[in-house]
This record gives sequence, C-alpha cells and structure tokens, in this order.
Amino acid sequence: MKQPVFNFSPGPAVLPHAVLEQAQAELLDWQGSGMSVMEMSHRGKEFMSIAAQAEADFRTLMAIPNNYKVLFLQGGAHSQFAMIPMNLARGKPQADYLDTGDWSLKATEEGQRYLDVKVIASSADSNYTTIPPFASWQRNPQAAYLHYTSNETIRGVEFDWIPEVEDVPLVVDMSSDILARPIDVSRFGLIYAGAQKNIGPAGLTLVIVREDLLGQVLDGTPSMFNYQIYAETESMYNTPPTYAWYLSGLVFQWLLKQGGLDAMAKINQRKAEKLYAAIDTSDFYNNPVDPDCRSWMNVPFTLANESLEKRFLDEAAQVSLVTLKGHRLVGGMRASIYNAMPEEGVDALITFMREFEAKNG
Repeated sequence: MKQPVFNFSPGPAVLPHAVLEQAQAELLDWQGSGMSVMEMSHRGKEFMSIAAQAEADFRTLMAIPNNYKVLFLQGGAHSQFAMIPMNLARGKPQADYLDTGDWSLKATEEGQRYLDVKVIASSADSNYTTIPPFASWQRNPQAAYLHYTSNETIRGVEFDWIPEVEDVPLVVDMSSDILARPIDVSRFGLIYAGAQKNIGPAGLTLVIVREDLLGQVLDGTPSMFNYQIYAETESMYNTPPTYAWYLSGLVFQWLLKQGGLDAMAKINQRKAEKLYAAIDTSDFYNNPVDPDCRSWMNVPFTLANESLEKRFLDEAAQVSLVTLKGHRLVGGMRASIYNAMPEEGVDALITFMREFEAKNG
C-alpha cells in the first residue's frame, strides 16, 4: 500500500481527505444537477444554496452573533490590509497596530497609506519570539481601531488570549489560526482570514464584521473595497470564487462532524504539545519561541548543526513528509499542523526526527 503523504505546507495547505473525496465525487455532477460547481452561475439556485449552507455552518462553528455580517471575498489578507482602514477609519485619523512579526508589519505598512498608524508595542527586540505584555501597550482610546495578528505564520508566535479592549474596535488577522479553537466573536469589531491555511483552498477570504462599523468608508474607496456593498449583496456584488467557497463549505461540514471547535482545540493542542516536546527534550532541535506564545498551527525549528538541514529535508521527503522547509526570512524547518493535518502525520514527523537525530546527532 502506498505510504500517505503528509503535507506540512504553511499555505496553500493540506485539506481534509474526506473533503477532497467528496469534491471528487461531486466534481462532474453536483447532487444530480448535471453541473460541476465550477460551472454554476453564482446567482443560480444551486450555488445560492451552497453559499447559504456554508455561511450557516460557519456561523454555527464560530458562534457568530446576529449583529455581525459574514463576507466571502477575494484578494487575501493583503487586500484586507487596505480595506480595513478604508472602511473602519470612520472620520478618525489614527489607528493602533501591534507589531509581533512579519504579517503584522505588512498590515502596518499598508495601513500607513490611509491613516496615521501608531505601533503601540513591538516584539522586534526579541526577534519576534514573544508577545509584548498587554500592560506595555501604549494605546490611544480615540483610535479608529486596534489591529493585531493572532498567529504569525512565519515565526510561530500565537495569542492564546484576546486583548481586553472595549473603547475601540478590535481587529484581528486570523488567517492561520481561525477555526483552530473556540473564540468569543463578540469581543471583536472585525475578524479576517485568508482561506488557504485553515479553511479551504486559495482564492477566498472571509471577513466577520460588526454591522455598526459598516457604511462609513473613506472618500474615494472603490466599490470593490466597500464592505457595505458586499453585505447588501450577500457577497455577490461581483462573481465570487465559487469553487473555493464550495470547498470551504465542505470543510465547515467536516469540522462539525469532528465535534466542532471544542473538539478541534483538544486535537490541535495535543498535536502541538507532542511536537514541541520532541523538540524541547532534544539538544539536536530548537524552537526559539517563548513557550507562553508558541503557535498550535506553525512550529518552526532548527538543527544544532545547520549544515544538516538539506539532508533533513531530503530524507523527510523520501518518507513522504513534505513542505517542511522554513520561510526564507528565518530558515530552518517549519511544520504547519493545521486542523486538516491528521495526528498520525505529527507522529510520523516525530518518529522521523528521532531517527534522524540518532543517525546524525
């Protein structure tokens, strides 16, 4: 029997095998319609039913209150870096941003094109291996919003807490840890996530936005960047990424069958803890991130002997452990262990790491 491939890519990332099998079975004929989902009109009854079910399941998974809109958009998180200040400035000149890594920096740089962005705290001095203590944040209670990134995919730093912010809308980029555990959506003004890590395939971006924040865009904002227009048209202002929407809906159904986010949190914590334990109990491997803010989703690690990294990656690929190379900014290795990564994949990686150390340590 062919050995399964375990794909540790940070994104586009692994999808649940059951979801891919269902998509394969429905590829040519979705539920007797005689059409593939890729061929359907986005305004036809068939796709409208797919879209409605996907939103309903997503709302159930996230326990999204009724006063929030769910938008199915395009453009990835990069577009949101601009859309957020365009939509949430609401006549206020300044926004607060937290700097915890490469993605929060990108959001900050784009936000500066539209607002006076203040970096209220940074972990740059620790080489982005920590999260600045909340008490050190130099917040502005008159800011338009406060933006942070809950999980830094590149360096493996993650919040396991929600900042206590009540005076300004809290905005979070959850591209790489959304759906990994339950969260209280009501604590946020806006949540956004590119789908290609923990939701579905590339091409779709989800936004959860509180209704009172809609309809106050900056002058000159393109219609395609106006949340209010998408809310009024049920994300159908233009042709949406229909197949990515459909596949994401299948992922939502799969998550519900697993027991929802409470069940996924237990699995994700267990996967991460055993992988970090394998790293921490060895002098051969190292993870630089403060244990209090290590990511459940993205686990970077290095070898004590850097010259062995290529051999590690080559031999890992030979036993079907693929896409483990670290980001070019930090090097080393990185195992992305999103919801769809089965626990047996993490176990296989740990077994390989121990065997590689025994041969090369």
